Amino acid sequence: MNFLRGVMGGPSAGPQPSGADTIQKLCDRVASSTLLDDRRDAVRALKSLSKKYRLEVGIQAMEHLIHVLQTDRSDSEIIGYALDTLYNVISNDLEEEEQEENSAKQVDDLGSQFTEIFIKQQENVTLLLTLVEEFDFHVRWPGVKLLTSLLKQQGPQVQQIILVSPMGVSRLMDLLADSREVIRNDGVLLLQQLTKSNAAIQKIVAFENAFERLLDIITEEGNSDGGIVVEDCLLLLQNLLKNNNSNQNFFKEGSYIQRMKPWFEVGDDNCGWSAQKVTNLHLMLQLVRVLVSPTNPPGATSSCQKAMFHCGLLQQLCTILMATGVPADILTETINTVSEVIRGCQTNQDYFASVNAPSNPPRPAIVVLLMSMVNERQPFVLRCAVLYCFQCFLYKNQKGQGEIVSTLLPSTIDGNSVSAGQLLCGGLFSTDSLSNWCAAVALAHALQENATLKEQLLRVQLATSIGNPPVSLLQQCTNILSQGSKVQTRVGLLMLLCTWLSNCSIAVTHFLHNPANVPFLTGQIAENLGEEEQLVQGLCALLLGISIYYNDNSLENYRKEKLKQLIEKRIGRENFIEKLGFISKHELYSRAAQKPQPSFSSPDHMMFDHEFTKLVKELEGVISKAIYKSSEEDKKEEEVKKTLEQHDNIVTHYKKVIREQDQELEELKQRISTLTSQNEQLQATVTQQVSQIQQHKDQYNLLKVQLGKDSQHHNSHGDTLQMNGIQTEEVSKLKEELEEWKNKHELLQGQLKEKDSVIEKLNSSQLEMGATEQSLQTSRFGGLEHSSELQKELEMLRSQIQLQSAEISKLQMENQKLQVMNTAADPMLGDSGATGATSSELEARLEQEIKELKSQVKALSEEKESLKQQLDSSTSTVAILQDKNSRLEREVAESKKEQDDLLVLLADQDQKIAAQKMKLKDFGVAVEDEDDTESGDQGDEDEDGDEEEQDENA
Repeated sequence: MNFLRGVMGGPSAGPQPSGADTIQKLCDRVASSTLLDDRRDAVRALKSLSKKYRLEVGIQAMEHLIHVLQTDRSDSEIIGYALDTLYNVISNDLEEEEQEENSAKQVDDLGSQFTEIFIKQQENVTLLLTLVEEFDFHVRWPGVKLLTSLLKQQGPQVQQIILVSPMGVSRLMDLLADSREVIRNDGVLLLQQLTKSNAAIQKIVAFENAFERLLDIITEEGNSDGGIVVEDCLLLLQNLLKNNNSNQNFFKEGSYIQRMKPWFEVGDDNCGWSAQKVTNLHLMLQLVRVLVSPTNPPGATSSCQKAMFHCGLLQQLCTILMATGVPADILTETINTVSEVIRGCQTNQDYFASVNAPSNPPRPAIVVLLMSMVNERQPFVLRCAVLYCFQCFLYKNQKGQGEIVSTLLPSTIDGNSVSAGQLLCGGLFSTDSLSNWCAAVALAHALQENATLKEQLLRVQLATSIGNPPVSLLQQCTNILSQGSKVQTRVGLLMLLCTWLSNCSIAVTHFLHNPANVPFLTGQIAENLGEEEQLVQGLCALLLGISIYYNDNSLENYRKEKLKQLIEKRIGRENFIEKLGFISKHELYSRAAQKPQPSFSSPDHMMFDHEFTKLVKELEGVISKAIYKSSEEDKKEEEVKKTLEQHDNIVTHYKKVIREQDQELEELKQRISTLTSQNEQLQATVTQQVSQIQQHKDQYNLLKVQLGKDSQHHNSHGDTLQMNGIQTEEVSKLKEELEEWKNKHELLQGQLKEKDSVIEKLNSSQLEMGATEQSLQTSRFGGLEHSSELQKELEMLRSQIQLQSAEISKLQMENQKLQVMNTAADPMLGDSGATGATSSELEARLEQEIKELKSQVKALSEEKESLKQQLDSSTSTVAILQDKNSRLEREVAESKKEQDDLLVLLADQDQKIAAQKMKLKDFGVAVEDEDDTESGDQGDEDEDGDEEEQDENA
């Protein structure tokens, strides 16, 4: 301790040692001292000197400090001093008063060099990861700061060491769960440096539940109203999601997009936002844009856009967009965010079209935004953001394009309100060149890849001044172009005209119909102008090339061949191609081609649109080829085009037929399913009615039995009468049976008489025979045998007769008894007067109930018959539909067979086309691909007429 007092500046009689000597002595003390307290004091002294003598401490003490970290881990205090000392040596975060401009570079190099020395042994980083796991605050916090500094100085190298270290990233993820906010917040900063530009670590961090933890921290801190911790969490989320498709998909599938909605809930009073809230909200909007960036894969972007609409995030952003008092930079970023959320998504675009501004009367949000775009007093970045929003609204949105163009057509113009078309026309012809350019680009996007709207826009008429006839929009654009306005205005108009005329022969015809347009273009191209005008010359060359390539030769004076001759005479083909190349070689063209969002450092640099650069790239080559083609090549190309057109027409026809048949088949299947369901319902109804009928029958039988019992209980005389009626029927039956038995008896008696006559004849024949004794005896014996048989039969018949006689007598006795009972019942009929009234009332009531039950049974039977008829009709309908279905299936099979035959025919046609192309190549003709020939199929026709005209001119 006495040594340390001398080193730290205690009273001493001799000369004071220098800083380097003191550091050397302290290092020796750390290395050689056996007492932990002495080593701890020495390390604490090195920490106090490390800021002032950074270089000396780093050179002399780093090795000893690392040794302390390895050997003295049991003492948290000395470990904390060592980590703090290393942090002071490696970190460049010095106090402001210690930083000097001339030594800034030297300081950066010093920290980088010490970091390189520290990580040269990978075990040092692994040791540091182990120390970060310690829960002791005096060890964990300086360890986190030291590791963060190492990542700042040598990020990729340290990232690689941590990546290969077992559970290296997972150890650091535990920092987010630390209950001490200081360590948690510094852990967020550490993860920021760790995840920079390393997709592998980003994925590991994301799958370690980083999204959940970070969103929880943002919510705890108050979302956009939170402090700098929210900002750090948002920056870390950007690192994890930007350009990382796997993490973006994980973020969407984890339903984390829904948790972003509360970030953008703003109140009615938006005045007095703090700078931190503006920063937080700005980062939140950027995070949304990361998920829907146009540079992401289309499928991932589309799924995120749909999720943002369904969870209400888009609606919340539109609320901010239309709110009052929002800071300008937040409003600009919100417009850019809404733009990319709706870009290319039809559902979101339709919703945005329905959003109205809270004005009186309400106006569509698109109209309000366009008013800001054409207003020269608005900030430049805001106008660029509105233009980007309008472009994204129209991107792949033919419905939206049609709505914008319809506001310009004469039949839909509303004089009481300002429409989007009127604002665009007003901006197109205003005195502000930036408004001219923005309006021209916006109108070009309304025509992008939509030939129908290009034709409809030709109908737009403009009233230029009072008393003068109206002129078309196309004519007015060319008039302003020829008046020599600013370069920015002319570039915007030329881009609009090139987009309008491309792939639209009718528009080309209208453009060429004005005799002043072609001379103006050739004059602009042929002149030798300054560097600023070269861009205009290139666009004029592109417009003239489009007029040739998409020319349908409908105007005699401006046919393709004549325009080519005009270029050859007045400009020269090589000069024309050179001027055309000015566009793609321009620096501003390269910038605009990088991304869809218009981002310009100043209004003067606002020259090219991203979509227009695609058009230039597509047309530059084909126009160059079209200029050099001869008439013979055009003829051969025309023949090939016609063949291809026929081929395409046949394919299109059969595709249409197949599509129609598929639709009919689908409709019939739907009808069959509908009828089947109806049939099932009717069958269920019939079954229910049958069960009800059976229930009614059972109830009827039950009532019948109950009524029979009641009548037997209340009226015994009625039972007697019923018994007499039944006995009378039985008597008649017995009489009939008696008659039958009498008939049988007479028949048997007749048979018996016949047998007796036979016996008498046999006996007489026995007495007469007497020829010889042997024959007599023989005949006698035979007769006796025969007579014995007959006697047996006779006995049997007699026994049967006796049985029948007994039965007849029995029946006669029963008949007599019944007759007696019948005669006895006759006097009783006279005595029934007393009870006649009651019995008649009971019978009448019974008969009435029986009639009602019969009527119910009859109604149920009729209902059953009607249901059976309905079932039969539905069954027949189903059978008819099944027959139609089978017939359609046969027709589909036949159409498929025809399609197969057509494919064989098309294969033959392709072979013939290929052979023709080979012949053209043999003749030295440059044959274009099918895409190129299809895009130019409307322009090259009637070449024979060209030759005749040339002969006439000659």
